[in-house]
Amino acid sequence: MRAASKAKQKAPAAERKRTGLDQQELERLFRDFKRTSDPRLRERLIKMHLNLVRFLARKFANRGEPVDDLIQVGNIGLINAVDRFDPERGIRFATYATPTIVGEIKRYFRDRGWAIKVPRRLQEVNLAANKAVDQLVQRFDRSPTVAEIAQEIGSTEEETLEAIELGQMYELISLDSDAGQPEDESHTVLADYIGEDDVILDEIGTRSSLVDGLKRLPERERKILELRFFRNMSQTDVARTLSISQMHVSRLQQKALSRLREIVRGEQ
Repeated sequence: MRAASKAKQKAPAAERKRTGLDQQELERLFRDFKRTSDPRLRERLIKMHLNLVRFLARKFANRGEPVDDLIQVGNIGLINAVDRFDPERGIRFATYATPTIVGEIKRYFRDRGWAIKVPRRLQEVNLAANKAVDQLVQRFDRSPTVAEIAQEIGSTEEETLEAIELGQMYELISLDSDAGQPEDESHTVLADYIGEDDVILDEIGTRSSLVDGLKRLPERERKILELRFFRNMSQTDVARTLSISQMHVSRLQQKALSRLREIVRGEQ
């Protein structure tokens, strides 16, 4: 009781130190803003409580995000709190605003944690669905259906299913994750099991050699290979195009292929 009494005595002093006004004066400003929606009063009330945002944002320091960014996010919560605060409810503004500011900062961390950009609505449905699953498992003593989860959280089955599936994107597994057993000394990683050689990449060098080899063939032999293998013409059509016999086309083709093969092998 004595500690609670001391806390009540400190609250007005802390309020005056933070805002420059005592509790009664602050409540009067909020009542005036509630009545008039004066943008100048709104701006003044926001500026008076920026120190509260800084104080709360620093509690989340050393979590991988710059404090200045957290302050900016907390300011959004402060603005929302100023707009929604009702001085007639009989609570101090700092008491009302703190959960709103902290909630905005926590949502920021939650958004940053997702591996892909997911709409805020689906993030919220995902969190609600996860909580509902735990409750429904205890209630039914079995895994709930999507329809039961959707009914529990007041959402559609389609939205609930989408949110649950997107929940798997919250933290993707790294390809460098250890995939072996603790006693395994091979130190294998996930990429060792799902990766494969890029055949197309291996063929790049060969294709480059072929292009270079074709340029080094005599014109007629190069022309025959182009017509046969790039335009898919038959030997008869090639013979007609070049005004030579089909037998001659066949001999020149074999000669060109042999010469091209030697060129490619010599460059490997």
